[in-house]
Amino acid sequence: MATLRSATAFVFLLSLLHAIKVSKCQSFIGINYGQVADNLPPPSETAKLLQSTSVQKVRLYGADPAMIKALANTGIGIVIGAADGDIPALASDPNFAKSWINSNVIAYYPASNIILINVGNEVMTSNDQNLMNQLLPAVQNVQNALNEASLGGKIKVSTVHSMAVLRQSEPPSAGMFHPNLVQMLKGLLSFNNATGSPFEINPYPYFAYGSDPRPETLNFCLFQPNPGRVDSNTNIKYTNMFDAQVDAVRSALNAMGFKDVEIVVAETGWPYKGDSNEVGASIENAKAYNGNLIAHLRSMVGTPLMPGKSVDTYLFALYDEDLKPGAGSERAFGIYKPDLTMTYDIGLSKSSQAPSMPKTPATPAPTPVSPASPTPTPVSPSPKPISPSPKPNKASWCVPKVGLSDAQLQTNLDYACGHGIDCSSIQPGGACFDPNTVASHAAYAMNLLYQTAGRNPWNCDFSQTATLTSNNPSYNNCVYPAGST
Repeated sequence: MATLRSATAFVFLLSLLHAIKVSKCQSFIGINYGQVADNLPPPSETAKLLQSTSVQKVRLYGADPAMIKALANTGIGIVIGAADGDIPALASDPNFAKSWINSNVIAYYPASNIILINVGNEVMTSNDQNLMNQLLPAVQNVQNALNEASLGGKIKVSTVHSMAVLRQSEPPSAGMFHPNLVQMLKGLLSFNNATGSPFEINPYPYFAYGSDPRPETLNFCLFQPNPGRVDSNTNIKYTNMFDAQVDAVRSALNAMGFKDVEIVVAETGWPYKGDSNEVGASIENAKAYNGNLIAHLRSMVGTPLMPGKSVDTYLFALYDEDLKPGAGSERAFGIYKPDLTMTYDIGLSKSSQAPSMPKTPATPAPTPVSPASPTPTPVSPSPKPISPSPKPNKASWCVPKVGLSDAQLQTNLDYACGHGIDCSSIQPGGACFDPNTVASHAAYAMNLLYQTAGRNPWNCDFSQTATLTSNNPSYNNCVYPAGST
């Protein structure tokens, strides 16, 4: 018995150390701060809110001086933007670029930790040929102005693209840019490559679900257990839409010869409500997508084509923007309310426990090209992916519900082990290999994922096929890790 307790304590200690390591290294989590609203809290309050979270970076769509000042001395990385309307002047007049840098960067840096300047937003799919042609010269002039201010190596310059720059994204390995954009993109990518700046993209699985509103597609988009989709070229099994979309971009970059250009996800999110015909927009789905996405990023499992690291990802959005035109969902992406309370909890607060989520396997999925920034498509009713029960305050284990089929158990097993946990104990020769049944192996893997993901009720959901128990399922030398929650 002493040996059993010792082994359990050791496994728990490893899980705890992993959680601590993850919580201290989340530079890959950012958030978008849009200002098309008339009810936003003062910048100073927003800065305090951001400091109370694990968010390390905030993206502004412009260069609001009040917000840039409010973020001074917080250490939070700041992305600022030059408006589309400034592109012609930036492209044609180097002095205008210098003036822009003086006013919007040098006036605040380094107290305000400006890390990236976006010149324009989704210009390449704007159909404004004049603006598209001037984008690269504008980017270059901003870079030159930074260089003259001796900030060229400290602050990057880039632009943001919608997923519509891709001609093909399914399967991910066949990702390619639209032929009509290739020449202009080649110039921008050469700039990215030469300066070490990122290629920024706006993937929204929400829109992909809108074009294919089946329950299995919803699970695929929300990082929920699902059969997965196999890339016919690589035989890689994708289990979530986010990884599939990002890998499609990676494939497109590689095909153009830019394997070293880093990808940054400038926007991604899910609306928590919408109009009557936008039934995929719900609190349950928004919480599942954003919570599971954060968990996936924190796991550092990466994507199949970029394993072992997390792509820098900016969630959309910090607050709702109540003055945005369009469908109802356009005004319902906010993770926080203007009164600074949470719209729903996805584990961003520093005071909350580790990752709020899992439902994210290591290998992802094909992806229909979907529009990038919020402009929702009608979707069909979605099953509620999360149904948390009260969080226990004693040792608990996550186990399959009684009566599950072997097929469902196998799905949960594949999902859990695909999430990056150590499943060696249920491999031949492992302490938990016997009995060699899918039920036994699934139970061990589901519990291990629950324990390492944060031990929140939603971490033991598995599409409502799992439950928490206070009865220790360990047996013989097979130790199920546990921790009080």
